[in-house]
Amino acid sequence: MQKKTVKDIDVEGKGVLVRVDFNVPLDVNTGAISDDSRIRASLPTINYLVEHKAKVILCSHLGRPKGRVAEELRMAPVAQRLSQLIGLPVGIVPDCVGREVENKVKVLKEGDILFLENVRFHPEEEANDPHFAQELARLADIYLNDAFGTAHRAHASTVGVAKYLPAVAGLLMETELEAMGNLLSAPAHPFACVIGGAKVSDKIGLVQNMLKKLDILLIGGGMVATFLKAQ
Repeated sequence: MQKKTVKDIDVEGKGVLVRVDFNVPLDVNTGAISDDSRIRASLPTINYLVEHKAKVILCSHLGRPKGRVAEELRMAPVAQRLSQLIGLPVGIVPDCVGREVENKVKVLKEGDILFLENVRFHPEEEANDPHFAQELARLADIYLNDAFGTAHRAHASTVGVAKYLPAVAGLLMETELEAMGNLLSAPAHPFACVIGGAKVSDKIGLVQNMLKKLDILLIGGGMVATFLKAQ
């Protein structure tokens, strides 16, 4: 799967809006991050941008706040963990769009990292609202998608914003697409696939397409209940 990646463009001195998938699990008692593997997975992309003197603007969702501000789903703990892992300061703003955010972006220097607030605090995110996508696009010169796990969702920060900025794939996205391309173009047989998660609606199209190629399909996670009910 040939896609234009961050390595194909000059990012020096430019604002790069990076959609990451930092929807990390949180401890129900303490609110602490219980697994930071998704943050670690995007470190190569973030490090690349910093090393090439980009102004890095990160955005992600966290949980399901249903279009409202939920204090327990703010991005501050995620930004703090990222800062620890990358060994650099990570700024954070109290929203993901608006004048205050734009003013913060204007003073970013090359190599700076700014983390926007949870994009799902706005109902316009999941509605893929064009105006909201344009507000996000105003923050940067380039859009970079490194959120393979959410790329199937037609939301403002994954699909909408790419209509208003030059768009490229991040290093994690590139790796995932290459792996998927190799699997689908010439799979070894028997070819098995394990699909999990809770939302069947997100994956039914994938299941239908994969059935044409698979010898074995294994369903796990919360999706199992739906399939058992349908039997």
